Amino acid sequence: MKSLLLVILFCTSQALTRANAQGVKNTSYITSSGEKVLRLEAIIPVDKKTVWEYFTTDEKLKKWIAPLVHIELKTGGYILTNYDKDKSLSDKSSIRLGIINYLEGEMLTLKVKLNDNFPKKAQAEDQYLQEIIQLAAIDDTHTRVIASMIGWGKGPEWDQTYGFFEKGNTWTYNEILKLF
Repeated sequence: MKSLLLVILFCTSQALTRANAQGVKNTSYITSSGEKVLRLEAIIPVDKKTVWEYFTTDEKLKKWIAPLVHIELKTGGYILTNYDKDKSLSDKSSIRLGIINYLEGEMLTLKVKLNDNFPKKAQAEDQYLQEIIQLAAIDDTHTRVIASMIGWGKGPEWDQTYGFFEKGNTWTYNEILKLF
């Protein structure tokens, strides 16, 4: 029995190692009502509490998301970022994501407001665009992060916007994996 348990633990460990080696996995889909869901998943080799800190504290966010970051973690709060370390968080190039809601240590829902880098049509129709980030403990040392973007519009402008986030968010979530 003891050797069977060791084999199971070894196989589970090997599977998790392979999953981490694969990086971010795109599990996007279309809902039964025809809406797109841009869904990315990654297994981070640390406990859920630590992963939560990497999403909700200035110090940890700066390590992987952008060199300039500030978060006000509360319903109605925000995450403010700027990818240019020579600018400030008050610069017009900064990105502000509103915090719609969160469940401590489990889930964070962000309102995505498209800036001038996106097509005007998509900017005008982005009222439902949001990202839901879920954390699920696999075991004491591995956490699955599931990031789902919903609220996409239709048309070529939205296809372009979706493509931007598919590429950009994959890159961003690979950045957090590099820390471990």
